[in-house]
Amino acid sequence: MIWKVFKVAAASTAAALLVGGLVFGRDLSSYIHSSARVMRTSVTDNVPIEFQLQRARDLVDDIVPEIQANVKQIATQEVEIESLRHDITTSQQNISDEKKRIAKLRDCLASSDTSFTISNCIYTRDQLKEDLGRRFDYAKEAEVVLTGKQRLLDNREKSLTSAMQALDHARSQKSMLESQIAALEGQNQLVKASSVGSNFVVDNSKLAQSQKLIDDIKKQLDVAERVLAHQSRFVDPIRIDVVSDKDLVSQVDDFLKDGKSTGPQTALAK
Repeated sequence: MIWKVFKVAAASTAAALLVGGLVFGRDLSSYIHSSARVMRTSVTDNVPIEFQLQRARDLVDDIVPEIQANVKQIATQEVEIESLRHDITTSQQNISDEKKRIAKLRDCLASSDTSFTISNCIYTRDQLKEDLGRRFDYAKEAEVVLTGKQRLLDNREKSLTSAMQALDHARSQKSMLESQIAALEGQNQLVKASSVGSNFVVDNSKLAQSQKLIDDIKKQLDVAERVLAHQSRFVDPIRIDVVSDKDLVSQVDDFLKDGKSTGPQTALAK
């Protein structure tokens, strides 16, 4: 079953390559490369910022075990260097003491004596000569070993200095990266807050409709006020100066007496 699926996949891939070769020709590889780049870019752009920040934080945290391992290595080197320094000091003291013995034996052999008493022991000239030769060889070998130890100490001190500088650099880089990640997180929060504010959208068309309705109502009220004002102008005012019965009789008497017609308008006017 698996083999069948593999053959189908291989056949499909071969067919796709064949069709692509017929369509694009020699540019097929370029199209494939560009398509792959576009897909990678699209996938990267769609990754949430929070996930990328967490990934960066995890990468920085992964440096911590390496820093701790380097700290342990530096501590081990410091202990070894201290031990080597003590060893070198002891070797230097031993070589200095041995040189004093060698000088004493040399002084003895420089004389013409045939026997020598050292620490209540009597030694012949040949014994002294043999002992001096052995001690001299040992001292020379010890000085060679001491030179090697001093060279080793110098190299280890330089290595320790480099390791401490690398550790300080790693710590500073870690702190700088943490600061940058914190700054990016703050910027991301600011962008999110701004995006939340930008999502608060008011329907301006509804506001415009409300404003138009208010304007229409105000217009109707203004028209109603003007209509009432004009209507009040055309209403007959109440006549306060009404002709009394006595005045009317007096006017009629005057008319009949004089035989002159004052006319109804004259009577009414008074």
